[in-house]
Amino acid sequence: MVELVSIVEQFYDSFFAKYASRLLPGHLNALHAIQRCRTPNSGELHVRCTECDQAEWRPLSCGHRSCPKCQNHEASKWLDRQQAKLLPVPYFMVTFTLPYELRPLAWSFQEKIYAILFACTTSTLKDFGLNPKHLGADMGMTAVLHTQTRQLDYHPHIHVIVPGGGINKRRRQWKKVKGEYLFNEFNLARVFRARFLEALNKAGLTIPVGAPKKWVVDCAHVGKGLPALKYLSRYLYRGVIAEKNIISCRDGQVTFSYIESGSGQICYRTLKGEDFLWLVLQHVLPRGFRRVRDYGFLHGNAKKLLSLVQLILRVLIETPPLRPKPVFKCPCCKATMEITAFRRPAWLSG
Repeated sequence: MVELVSIVEQFYDSFFAKYASRLLPGHLNALHAIQRCRTPNSGELHVRCTECDQAEWRPLSCGHRSCPKCQNHEASKWLDRQQAKLLPVPYFMVTFTLPYELRPLAWSFQEKIYAILFACTTSTLKDFGLNPKHLGADMGMTAVLHTQTRQLDYHPHIHVIVPGGGINKRRRQWKKVKGEYLFNEFNLARVFRARFLEALNKAGLTIPVGAPKKWVVDCAHVGKGLPALKYLSRYLYRGVIAEKNIISCRDGQVTFSYIESGSGQICYRTLKGEDFLWLVLQHVLPRGFRRVRDYGFLHGNAKKLLSLVQLILRVLIETPPLRPKPVFKCPCCKATMEITAFRRPAWLSG
């Protein structure tokens, strides 16, 4: 395993020489956060063992959502919250993808395009669900924005996890999807395309020449939903690549592994170090932009409605135990160490 920070330090100068003109403030923030993560530059805690009085200073994590070392606790808590919402119905993953011709526009206007992508994706699914020919009910869904392929190329798309059912508010009735079929993919793609292009016009953005007439939407049955949620949780808070997948860094080149979607085989990609850094950093989202969003009866403000659905479906509701944060362990006796002081990083103190 190769640490990302070691690649940053080794190729920092060549990376800036090649990509400085394309870097956004968010890229720089992510890069510097990765460099200072778990060093005194992120601040330090003074900890003392409760058993043997061993004491030392421990550096803090940077907490940046693009750092592969950070926020595992947050990802685990998100998965816990989603598991508590699971229903005994079939689940579907619907993936809406921007065509290749629109990716340069998405890169240039990230915040606008990503917001439009969320709006058009969820409104398309919502209206299909409300249509009496399909389901005739208000649906719940969880949408997650991804900007990467498995090979880490820039490829904006949204995965939506959809429980197979919804609420008919007029009849006060729960309606369940029958079988392993949700909606027609080609019809979804046609409506999604029309809404997205209309939203571009309203936002004053020019539709690229050569934009295809046929777009791609994939709608797949994913069983009980938990495997799909686990898949999505990997990339919510810890960047787009795990350090265990960085295989080597030598002779000016970095090799990483990925699982090919079609065959399930492990494949490898090798690039120059500076190009690898750009491949990773281009997926840093605009500051404050939410990658994951809940809708319908899965929204945070619809807890009473979700509880009613769970009651109707006879879901055994259990209060999930609070997931404790990791604690410091004494290097001598392995007992828990208590925090006694905090030291700010020098660059903040000045």
